Amino acid sequence: MEKLINVARLAQKNSYSPYSKYRVGAAVLTDDDTIVSGCNVESSSYGLTCCAERVAIYSAIAQGHNKFKALAIITKNGGTPCGACRQVIWDLCGDIPIYIVDEKGKIDETTTKELLPKAFDGSLLK
Repeated sequence: MEKLINVARLAQKNSYSPYSKYRVGAAVLTDDDTIVSGCNVESSSYGLTCCAERVAIYSAIAQGHNKFKALAIITKNGGTPCGACRQVIWDLCGDIPIYIVDEKGKIDETTTKELLPKAFDGSLLK
């Protein structure tokens, strides 16, 4: 968990957040213990902004990973994932541990299921 959080902390430094000034870093742990990081990347149109959680997960998938064991997210104040990220985490990672960290080092451990109870997923499309 410590290494995962440290990788997320490093990714936070790469945040491109000129509009909100809210820097977010994330790191996802794959089933083969690879850690892939991401940071938030803002667009002037806001809706095209991509959150750190999705950047990390999408980057891992682009690198050939498709099974995940944990996710760490760091913000200045321990902000939790947005609704879109919660859905993507559920769809692509399943119910995994999620470590939400603030810049002082406080860790809030939760799970995907706790963040997104009664989730909508592909099983409901059948």
